[in-house]
Amino acid sequence: MKNKSIIFFSALTALLLNSFHGSTQSVGLITDTILMGPFYGKEVYYDLSSGSDWAIDRKQWDIAFQTSRMSASILTNDASNNNALGVLGVELFTYENADTTGWSAVDTTGLSTWKLLVNSTTDWETGAFCQNQSGHPDYGWGKYNAVTHDVIGDSIYIIKLRDGSFKKLWIMRKYSSDNKYAFKYANLDGSNEQSIMLDCNPYATKNFVGFSLTTDQVVDFEPVESAGWDILFAKYMYTYPDGVLYPVTGVLSNYDIKVNRFQPVAPDFRIFDAAAMDSTRSPIGWEWKYLDPSFIYHVEDSLVHFILDKSGDIYRLVFKEFAGSSTGRVVFEKELISLASVSELTGISSSLAVYPNPASDYINLLLNPGSASSIILNLKTINGQSVWEKEMAVENRSLNKLLIPSGNLPNGIYIITMIVNGYSLTKKVIIQH
Repeated sequence: MKNKSIIFFSALTALLLNSFHGSTQSVGLITDTILMGPFYGKEVYYDLSSGSDWAIDRKQWDIAFQTSRMSASILTNDASNNNALGVLGVELFTYENADTTGWSAVDTTGLSTWKLLVNSTTDWETGAFCQNQSGHPDYGWGKYNAVTHDVIGDSIYIIKLRDGSFKKLWIMRKYSSDNKYAFKYANLDGSNEQSIMLDCNPYATKNFVGFSLTTDQVVDFEPVESAGWDILFAKYMYTYPDGVLYPVTGVLSNYDIKVNRFQPVAPDFRIFDAAAMDSTRSPIGWEWKYLDPSFIYHVEDSLVHFILDKSGDIYRLVFKEFAGSSTGRVVFEKELISLASVSELTGISSSLAVYPNPASDYINLLLNPGSASSIILNLKTINGQSVWEKEMAVENRSLNKLLIPSGNLPNGIYIITMIVNGYSLTKKVIIQH
């Protein structure tokens, strides 16, 4: 593999040197604005690389199903306000008086004391319907069947819609092999019962597909394929460590997006790997702003976020303005500080970042090997002379850090190559003592 890779490297070097920048280089600051509208009536999906955004009215749907056949997550639209009616959003409660055998005669006495179920603050896979889960095979709303591989619903739920009406709801089964959900819902007295078979397959390129219990319709609310957006500006329910729930407005991360947050830092701070990156649902969250005693919003000073997007590029993001509920306007600066070394010829999902650049005594490498578990690294002069080489095991689909001593190397331009599964990814680095 080594000889084949080095030959392949020579054919790609000229192309890749002109295509990828060092990690301390940037394409300049870009100021962008997001508009969620009055009372945050819209949520906005945003792509870091293109600057594209898609705003939708979130009030279209009530519940949403993860479209992967491997997932059992079901969300509620828990923070989609109806301000005219003073309703917070969709509210979900486990029916505590009976299991599914009690479907025909629901008694909601004591409902005001039942626990409100909301989506996890940190995890897309723990939707409101999954809050009572105890771990495999129990997914909260149902249990996994090892024979059929389906999830069988074992709970009745009471759901309060944004118009203030109540319904009873039973997620009856997920047919995993078919990627379909069977569920039914009705008014509390049993009238207007609807039985639904929801097919997730037509929406498989999205994370979730929604459903409206008011219009009895499937709602394809996610405006772009899941690979097309990185962060989401939205209102959502936040769960404090003591269990207190509160609606907040902030930024959520798509699946597989990784974030670092640093505060306080200097205005030129760019050490994006000074701590491990966070791939949960809300590492950016809502606490980048605060409300003063005069009810005026301010953004936090000396705060920076670094975001590793789906392609392996790393962006530096600084919030500049938050207008509050009058317009829902958010202003931020973004800067591309590390461009992934992803081969356009091979399409492999690996990345290589180098910093500082120029380097002096040490070269820092930040490696994402994709699905590989081992890589080969080498450092060459611009004339092709090898000065350092290492084969190493790595944690796949994760960021791996490596330090290369460079204090004894002469000043000049060098090429770092990471060989992954027989293909080469390269970076140019300058040694300057």
